[in-house]
Amino acid sequence: MLDRALKGSKGYWTLVIILLGFIGAGSLAYLHQFNNGLGVTGMSRDVSWGFYISQFTFLVGVAASAVMLVIPYYLHNFKKFGRIVILGEFLAIASVTMCMTFIFVDMGQPMRIMNVILFPTPNSILFWDATVLNGYLFLNLVIGWATLHAEKKGVPPPAWSKPLIYLSIPWAVSIHTVTAFLYAGLPGRHFWLTAILAVRFLASAFAGGPALLILLALILRKYTKFDAGKEPIQAVAKIVAYAMCANVFLIGLEFFTAFYSNIPSHMHAFEFLYAHGNLVPLMWTSTILALLSLILIVPPKMRGNETILMWACIAIFISLWIDKGFGLVIGGFVPTPFDTVTEYWPTLTETTITLGVWALGFLVLTVLYKVAISVREELGTSGPPK
Repeated sequence: MLDRALKGSKGYWTLVIILLGFIGAGSLAYLHQFNNGLGVTGMSRDVSWGFYISQFTFLVGVAASAVMLVIPYYLHNFKKFGRIVILGEFLAIASVTMCMTFIFVDMGQPMRIMNVILFPTPNSILFWDATVLNGYLFLNLVIGWATLHAEKKGVPPPAWSKPLIYLSIPWAVSIHTVTAFLYAGLPGRHFWLTAILAVRFLASAFAGGPALLILLALILRKYTKFDAGKEPIQAVAKIVAYAMCANVFLIGLEFFTAFYSNIPSHMHAFEFLYAHGNLVPLMWTSTILALLSLILIVPPKMRGNETILMWACIAIFISLWIDKGFGLVIGGFVPTPFDTVTEYWPTLTETTITLGVWALGFLVLTVLYKVAISVREELGTSGPPK
C-alpha cells in the first residue's frame, strides 16, 4: 500500500518538498551540533534539559491521545469513530517517531543510546520510558497497518489484532505516566515534585492531541476528498473540552498548594515563569489562550460551530505547547535547587534541529495519511458519511 504515497497532486508534492527542506536544514544543524558538542545549544550545567526534552514531553502526550479514540471505538463499539480512529493511530506513530528523534538529538554522543539496550537497568525510569515508547510505536504500526489492510480488502480486522488493540489502551496511558515519573522522581526539583504530575500530563494530553486531530480532520476535509464527518468531530470536541477543563483545574491546584501553603521552593518556579523570568510573556500567553479556549469550546452552541471550534483547538494546542513544550521543563530547572537563576533560551542551532524533527514527524504523518486516504478513495468511502 505504500506505493500510494508515490502518487499525488502538485500540492501534495509541494508539501513533501517543503518538509524535506526543513529536514535537510535540521540535519545540517545536527551535524554542526555533533561536531561541536552540546555547547552550541543554550543548555548548560544548571539547565541540562532544554528545548529537545520539552518537545519530547509534549509529543508523548500527543501520541498517548490516540487512546481517546481507541477506547470508544473498540471497547464501547462507538461506530462514529470508525472513520477517524485510523487518523489517531497514524498520528501516534508520527508523534512517537518525533519523541524518539528528540531523545536522539538530545544525546551528546548518540551512540550512548545503545547503552539502554546493551546495559539495561530496570531500576531506571529512563529504561522503562524507552521500553514503553518502542512498544507503543510497534503496537500502533501493526494495528494501524493491519486495520487499513483489512479495510482495503473489505474484511474485518484479523482476530490476532484484538489483543494488541486492548493492550495498546493501558500502554498509551503508561507512556505518559512513565514520562511524568521521569520528572516527579527528581526530589531536588520542587516544581515537578507533585503527586498529580502524571494526572496533569494525561489531562493535557487528552486535550492537546485530540485538538490537533480535529484540526487535521478539518484540513483534510478542505484539501482532500476525505471527510471524517461532523458527528465524530463533535464527539472528539467534547473530549477536548472536558480534558481541557480538567487540565486548567489541576494547574489551579498547583498554584493553590504552592502559594496558600507559602512554600518558597514551590513558589519560586511559578514566580520565575509568571513574574520575573524571560518566559513571562510566553506563559501569560499560554494562560490567556487556555482561558479563551474554554470560553469557545465548553458551550455546546459555540463548539457546534466548526469555525469557532477550529480557533478553540488552535488556542488549546498553542497554549499546551507553551505550557508543556517550554514552561514545564525550563521552569523545573530555573531556578536551581540552590535558589540561583540561570536563564535558558534555545539557540538557532537548537531551533533549526527542532524544526527539522517536527518536519520529519509531519512527513511521516503526510505519507501515512496519503496512503489511508488513497485506500478509502478507491473504496469510495472517503466522502461525507451518510
